Amino acid sequence: MTIVNSPTPSSIPIRSIIWVKLFTCTLFLYMLRTNMSLILLAMVDSDRGNNDTQSLPECLAPYGNATIKNTETISAQRRSETTFDWDPNLQGLVLGSYFWGFFISNMPAGAIAERYGPRNSVAVSFTLSSILTLFGPLCASVHPYLLIANRFVIGLLGGIVYPAVHCLIAKWAPPAEKGKFISATLGSSLGTVFTWPLLGAIIEHLGWNWAFWTCGILGLLWTVLWVIFVRDSPEQHPWISSAEKEYISHSLAGTVSTQKRIPPYKSIFLSVPSWALCVAQFGNLWGLFFLMTAGPKFMSSVLGFDLGHTGFLAALPYLARMIAGFSFGAVGDLIVRRAFLSKTALRKSFMIFSHIVPGCLLIAQTLVGCQATWVTVLLTLSLAFNGASTITNLSNAQDLAPNFAGSLYGIANCVGSTTGIISPMVVGYLTSDHNGIKEWHIIFYIGAAVYIACGLFFMAFASAEIQPWNYAKEDLGIKQIEGIDNTGFQEKFEDLA
Repeated sequence: MTIVNSPTPSSIPIRSIIWVKLFTCTLFLYMLRTNMSLILLAMVDSDRGNNDTQSLPECLAPYGNATIKNTETISAQRRSETTFDWDPNLQGLVLGSYFWGFFISNMPAGAIAERYGPRNSVAVSFTLSSILTLFGPLCASVHPYLLIANRFVIGLLGGIVYPAVHCLIAKWAPPAEKGKFISATLGSSLGTVFTWPLLGAIIEHLGWNWAFWTCGILGLLWTVLWVIFVRDSPEQHPWISSAEKEYISHSLAGTVSTQKRIPPYKSIFLSVPSWALCVAQFGNLWGLFFLMTAGPKFMSSVLGFDLGHTGFLAALPYLARMIAGFSFGAVGDLIVRRAFLSKTALRKSFMIFSHIVPGCLLIAQTLVGCQATWVTVLLTLSLAFNGASTITNLSNAQDLAPNFAGSLYGIANCVGSTTGIISPMVVGYLTSDHNGIKEWHIIFYIGAAVYIACGLFFMAFASAEIQPWNYAKEDLGIKQIEGIDNTGFQEKFEDLA
């Protein structure tokens, strides 16, 4: 493919604004997704909500030269708030309910975004999710199953966002900037870093009700800015320069069609590279969702940190993942521009960093016992290396089918999001009788096995070549697509048909 040189802008490029909005989109999506992990610690009476007979965390972790106050030492504000007698299994249902909805909506989300536009899809999702978050305290006070239903619908709406984001990236990201645009999805990591310390402080000073209300209000304010600044494609944006529009158009010539078509689901499900992507996404999201939903509980109830420090320390690995992800994304773009490796070799080789190494570090974490500093360091390094997913599984949907990147990513995310359902149930089951370090070591071993097995599967069966079902038949059989060496696509299409 011929790489088109980027024009020298006289002002801020519109695609840079789109990048910022994509980054903040995933940031606020994770704020609405991960808030429950920390809020639940304050909502549940720790003396009654766990069947474990121990009154103190098994590990009393030091913080600096002082001892962290345990979860029984709480502020006057938190003592005056209503708490609930929910056992670990019910808590697992509360945490997992989001992912039930998320799982269901991911499959059709890409087609929805491709049909009605990613801008509108994201706007509707955030508006309704934010409003439902505002009603979180009311739902909890009525019945836990009403809160579960509330979180289920928020997850249903949240599942629309990532496929829509990939639709936008397919329309806005030139090939030489693909890694940079994929790195915008790491706003999710900053969302966790931003949310947990913020909510920890809010809960300590204002109570857990205000944690719900803060997330809902911020989500609504962000949605207004999204509607103002984002359009579905460069051709629709009122502020873009003709030079930038032409640069993006020429860079994407032949790979992205303006014609709306039904995703070729049969071809996708019969594609081995598509399944390799799904398996890699499953492993990736197991590591992310496990630490997201259970990390604060581990920090608080096992290592002995209070809510304020729990939010900060549990968020550190996500900050490391974001920073590392930007670096890996830049390296990936450089490799593509200089042609040091083929795209397929790039995706497969960096799977060592995004999946294999994080799995090994989870195993290493089990060797340090209650040494809280080493636990934090190893968990942080594990997610930092997972930042390489920006140039492995997170980019692969764009490789295989630019025209259906949203649909393909939605399918992969649908498979991967089952981990958000499974992992809280696993944690709840293993810690229902005793919430100690041995139980958590088993949980970390399971996570390591999933990481490594999924990484090896991707390395064996993945591809980064555009698949023949990305194109309409007339594109393959009638004309050579401008700027793209599509030798062999006609034969592949006929074989597939």
